[in-house]
Amino acid sequence: MSWQARHEGSPRAVQGLTLEDIVNELRNGRWEPTDEVMGPGDRVWVAIENHLQLAEYAAELEPPPRRREEPTTLDMTALIDVCLVLLIFFILTTTYAAAVQKVVPMPSVKSDEGKARTVRTEDIKKRMIRLQVHGDKGGGPVSFRLENQPVAVLAEDGKTLDGDKLRDALRPYVRGENGKHEVLLDARDISWGMVIAIQDAAKSAGVRTVHHVLRK
Repeated sequence: MSWQARHEGSPRAVQGLTLEDIVNELRNGRWEPTDEVMGPGDRVWVAIENHLQLAEYAAELEPPPRRREEPTTLDMTALIDVCLVLLIFFILTTTYAAAVQKVVPMPSVKSDEGKARTVRTEDIKKRMIRLQVHGDKGGGPVSFRLENQPVAVLAEDGKTLDGDKLRDALRPYVRGENGKHEVLLDARDISWGMVIAIQDAAKSAGVRTVHHVLRK
């Protein structure tokens, strides 16, 4: 008996075929692995890819499995989140630094309240080191005068105080038998941060008390 073949689900069949004919036509593309055949001794139609004698040939025609390609794009969501957090952090810190650096008026005490202490000139000369610190409202550098002599105690940026330089400038007045351990600070138009830095430098030089000059 010869082989028969038909397209999948078709009522018409091609008869008088040999196994070699079906294999050749399968390779040439006339028949698909899903098309059906009935060989000698077969009672039902069977798909070519499922027939015992043709399954091997049908498998040869199947395309190789598609290679999975790795994605070439990057997920930028996490990076954008990190950049946003850093941006907010820098905005907040910059705003805070600008607010802190603003010049704050020095506190004043009215003379009629009786809280301000009056010091005589003789007491100042005997016990106190006079330090004048004046800021420039136009944004210029702050000037320092120690016992009416200019001293260079600013940092390299020309705006902030170098505590070590001020400490070294005060020490000669503090040491010795006639050393003075009080400072009379005349500060004008400088920030609170500068005042605190001056007081810290004076303490490190051995000064016990820092007096502030108050104006009406």
